[in-house]
Amino acid sequence: MALLFSPECAPFAIAAAILVGLTAIEMLAMVMGFSMTEFLGKPEVHGHDGILAYLSWLNLGGVPLLILMMLTLGFFAMTGFALQAVANAFWAPLPSLIAVIPAALATIPMVRASSRTVARLVPHDETYAVDLDALLGRTAEVSIGPLDQGLPGRVRVKDQHGNWHVLRARAAKGEGPLAIGASVLLVDHKANVFIAIPAPVDPTDADNQSLREQQ
Repeated sequence: MALLFSPECAPFAIAAAILVGLTAIEMLAMVMGFSMTEFLGKPEVHGHDGILAYLSWLNLGGVPLLILMMLTLGFFAMTGFALQAVANAFWAPLPSLIAVIPAALATIPMVRASSRTVARLVPHDETYAVDLDALLGRTAEVSIGPLDQGLPGRVRVKDQHGNWHVLRARAAKGEGPLAIGASVLLVDHKANVFIAIPAPVDPTDADNQSLREQQ
């Protein structure tokens, strides 16, 4: 345990602390109806030269930037602590300035491999530029909630082109809380926060449900 807090492990301890901090901030943000992952998004690196072209090898732009940062910090800290533990077992911990070099070199391929896996797991729902008024009257699903008249939550809605959008929303005045997974109707928006009410029940669906229960 003393090795974890030794000066030789300082860069890796700092990386681990930043990772914990980012995780805590993201969890707190989601409780408040916001997401750093969505805010930072996926950087557009295609068609760029220089360092961005090299960073695309790490799948920058293929996964959200926050996830890529967390993967890098996590693997760097884990690799550094493991390296120093092995060095300490056979002789003594390496100087921190020397230890960060092999740790960073080992982190790069690990981030590349893991980010490619994460890219296949993370939903590919994107928020495209669209006139907000065009989304009014559409049925959405509450993804972060419940929605009430307080802090905005999040809803997912598909536009006329079949593209998914993740929007900030709150319940209309006088409406009770709208639970996660509930279908809601977007009836208005103030700036970029939409106002939602419970989606009306489709009579056709109700009739079909009654027939299935009778059978």
